[in-house]
Amino acid sequence: MILDKLENADLYYDSVPGLEAFMKFYNDNDLEMYPPMRVKLDGDDLFINVQEIKLRQEKDCPMEAHRDYIDIQVPLSGPEDMGWRALQDCQHELQEYDEGKDMELYKDSPVSVFTVPEGYFAVFFPTDGHKPGIGEPGKSHKKLIAKTRVQQ
Repeated sequence: MILDKLENADLYYDSVPGLEAFMKFYNDNDLEMYPPMRVKLDGDDLFINVQEIKLRQEKDCPMEAHRDYIDIQVPLSGPEDMGWRALQDCQHELQEYDEGKDMELYKDSPVSVFTVPEGYFAVFFPTDGHKPGIGEPGKSHKKLIAKTRVQQ
């Protein structure tokens, strides 16, 4: 997992495939104006989901994990709390792995909950269980989730 300021993203270009292309898109576009949608930057290897979600209490957010994609999460409309737990320590499956959605869900609690402010990004690898979307229940929140395929 990585948590850092967007202005430091170049430090991770060698570690996170697709991060450089994502940052070019991020810097070249007014993302506040984008409606919820999927933007393909490199077919199914790198795409961005522009989302508007309702924040929830931590207890109401499942722990999620992905096998084929790395998540790059960027809050756009204020801070968002997220939880983390090593995937190997997630023991209470809520939903088995769905290959089409590249997602499995767990009931486990995070070992750490942290705030991702505007201007920051969080990267979750396939070894990271994560709980995004934590905050003031019912509050509308806009964010980006870049999905970059794990290099085989």
